[in-house]
Amino acid sequence: MKNSIAIYGAYGHTGKFIISELYRQGYKNLILSGRDQEKLMALNEEYPDLKIKTADINDSKALDDAFFDSKIIINCAGPYLDTAEPVIKSALRLGSHYIDLSAEQKAVLDVFEQFSEQAERDKILVIPAAAFYGGLADLLSTSLTSDWNQIDEINVYIGLDSWHPTKGTRLTGDRNHYKRLTFKDHRLQELESSPSKEWDFKNPIGIKEIVALPLSEIITISRHLNVNTVNTYLSQNSLTDLRNNDTPEPKPIDEKNRSSQQFCVEVIATKDNTKRTITAQGQDIYAVTAPLVVEAVNRIVSEKVKKTGVTTMGEVFDAVDFLQSLNDDDIIISTVQESEPD
Repeated sequence: MKNSIAIYGAYGHTGKFIISELYRQGYKNLILSGRDQEKLMALNEEYPDLKIKTADINDSKALDDAFFDSKIIINCAGPYLDTAEPVIKSALRLGSHYIDLSAEQKAVLDVFEQFSEQAERDKILVIPAAAFYGGLADLLSTSLTSDWNQIDEINVYIGLDSWHPTKGTRLTGDRNHYKRLTFKDHRLQELESSPSKEWDFKNPIGIKEIVALPLSEIITISRHLNVNTVNTYLSQNSLTDLRNNDTPEPKPIDEKNRSSQQFCVEVIATKDNTKRTITAQGQDIYAVTAPLVVEAVNRIVSEKVKKTGVTTMGEVFDAVDFLQSLNDDDIIISTVQESEPD
């Protein structure tokens, strides 16, 4: 029986957070994989009891050899426009489940279009966008509307006090040249330009200028919730940091190697004369991806899943229970507030 978990792109910034969290929760049968042998060997010095397997993304045999004994493959190697397809094909050949961290809308759409039929037929789980971008807003939106059979609008507001991007984030930005999509009138549409506005994220983020910037949660939410419109807004200051080539990479400040970055994700859903709000606050958008992914692993291992095939975090797991299970030190989830629309 397959019982290993493979982490591809293990030596990347977020990959290291995921390994640390898996290890902390007792997962010791891990396979650390990636394209760079030297980086894998350096990582192996920190985890000498773990296996390392070098595999180029363009070498299907090497990928199969690396992932051969894996029950779950976690793909931490972006850009996912380049890596998702070959790693998923390997997972399907081997009968392994797959998780990735994609914020790229096109990459997530491609996964649904290319692999839904085979993954469902073979009873394999393929979960793209299981990270801060994509997965978190999907879980929040699903938990917020679990008793609604239709939703008028979901708005996702993401506030960061700063954004020190990793090399992987910059590479993804350079690679992702596709037009951004929003969801309106029950269909995906190209994003139209709109003026910025202010949003109060409360402490510690405060009032920030926000701009429409749809990410992979537009795809994940709209795949399974009966919603008319989905919008995502991001604080302008974080985009300014991201677009500045002089902005340094994140620096660790605590025992979990998190940076000082603070985030707030506020999701507002409306239906008829009811408005519901839920927020998630925490530290370091890269670090918080680790508990999200590892909780997904826990639920796959314990078979607490609602379906197989290509799916999303909100669709495949009990979203309310999932969010309640997260540690407050990683992320603080508010209680749902209900009111009338403004």
